[in-house]
Amino acid sequence: MRIKTWFYNLHPYVLSSVASLFTVAQIILAFTVKTPGFEELEAAGWICLWTAGIFGVLPIFTLRNKGGVPDGQSYIKTTILVESGIYGIVRHPQNGTAWLLINLGLILITRHWISLLLGSLSMLMVYADTYKSDRYCMEKFGKQYDSYMERVPRVNFVLGIIRRVRNG
Repeated sequence: MRIKTWFYNLHPYVLSSVASLFTVAQIILAFTVKTPGFEELEAAGWICLWTAGIFGVLPIFTLRNKGGVPDGQSYIKTTILVESGIYGIVRHPQNGTAWLLINLGLILITRHWISLLLGSLSMLMVYADTYKSDRYCMEKFGKQYDSYMERVPRVNFVLGIIRRVRNG
């Protein structure tokens, strides 16, 4: 219980800041070190990065158009819970799915143990941060968000697409 309390009392930007440092280090590593062989893994890494781009950009338009964002405010200043578009597939497309895919892509591109270590630590922090985001959204949107959490996966876009196709 003390760990959970400590975790939720962390400053909102601690996990994402440390994860950012690890991700930047991975990017530098990707430009300086590549393990030869297994070019198929490198191609898979680039697919991950391009997919991350989709999950990184779509929320900007979706939240701005459907989130009740006041004029002149950032797209993240939503007043309405958005459950459609990319948010009908995953709850955390940018600071969850996209970031995880970036780390995975960099691991696959470099195929180096340091990238694996940095990426794994970053992914762990990013995923843990989605719990804090869910808690914030539960406070902001109440029971509506609880229902949304039951229907839409946290970051698993494959499961989100399957559910979306199955449920129409």
